[in-house]
Amino acid sequence: MNRLLEVDDPERFVWRILPHAARTFSACIVLLPASMARATAVAYLYCRILDTYEDLLVDPKKRRDCMTAMRHRFEPGKVEFSPLPELDPFLARDERERTHVLLVNQHRMVDEVFRSLDEGAREVIRDLVTGMAEGMMRSSTLFEEQGGALLDGDQLTDYCRGVLGLPIVFAARLLTLAVSGHASITRELEENALLSGELIQLANITRDIEKDLERGVAYHPALAAEVGKKEVGLSDRSAAILSVRTELLDRGLSLAPSYGRMFGALPFRFWSLSRASALLMLSFTERYYRGARTRVGLPVGRGLDSGLGIILASLPAVFLPGHASRRVRKIVNRMTTELRRGEPRSTLRSDTLR
Repeated sequence: MNRLLEVDDPERFVWRILPHAARTFSACIVLLPASMARATAVAYLYCRILDTYEDLLVDPKKRRDCMTAMRHRFEPGKVEFSPLPELDPFLARDERERTHVLLVNQHRMVDEVFRSLDEGAREVIRDLVTGMAEGMMRSSTLFEEQGGALLDGDQLTDYCRGVLGLPIVFAARLLTLAVSGHASITRELEENALLSGELIQLANITRDIEKDLERGVAYHPALAAEVGKKEVGLSDRSAAILSVRTELLDRGLSLAPSYGRMFGALPFRFWSLSRASALLMLSFTERYYRGARTRVGLPVGRGLDSGLGIILASLPAVFLPGHASRRVRKIVNRMTTELRRGEPRSTLRSDTLR
């Protein structure tokens, strides 16, 4: 943390803080070609700033005001960025959140790198940040109006698409820009990218159910009564959490084929670091789902568990497109097979979540 505070070069700051902000995603970003990696790192850090406002600001008006400020600075025609609202470091509850607060308060460093990108990359980032801010504000309003809970599957899908679906669309557009000189993608590819983002975001949601409930958020109507309670994983509450976690894991695994369709439609070159990065992201996502199913007592099949092993297994995808496609199909097949292994322990399935 102190070392990050001492960094005064914007480029170095972006690369130093990225592993703290992105965790496993940072490996996927670093694996990209240099120009794409810089743009993706900047985009991810802007998304993390939005996430930090959502996670740490309890007051709905302050949260919306901060997201509105983020959206306005990326509107078309804006030449100079206005400063973003800073956060009190005491809002952070652990070291990871302290790093996120530092990112918010040092956002001008990220702005400097953004300004150094070419106009095509800046335009794709602008679209991402404005779309993500608007989606998160919609969900923030729903949480406020509905007592902190999402109440149906459409609301959950809209939330997931806003938070991670749009970043996956951004990645598809950025790759298309690098290969063809334009950032236009087909509606089918866009839809599969949005579904792939939902697949990945459901992993994040199921991981943080207890933490989110304590901060006043539930992503399933069956947990609406637990919003804001402390020690939500204890006593009889844990049965409800187990049931919802299992249900949402099933929902996520059912979306795995969309990643395979997206991968097949992306315009990779014959030798492609981006192809290896996309395989790496799917591999990390599968590892999470496998571990999460173990956590709720459901059977799992075999797969790579070591982060280094996953990275090494993804590297041949740079030079071997056929090998990469087979690996993706194999992983998707394993994930859909997991969906059929054993009966889910859900007693609180909601007909509205489908």
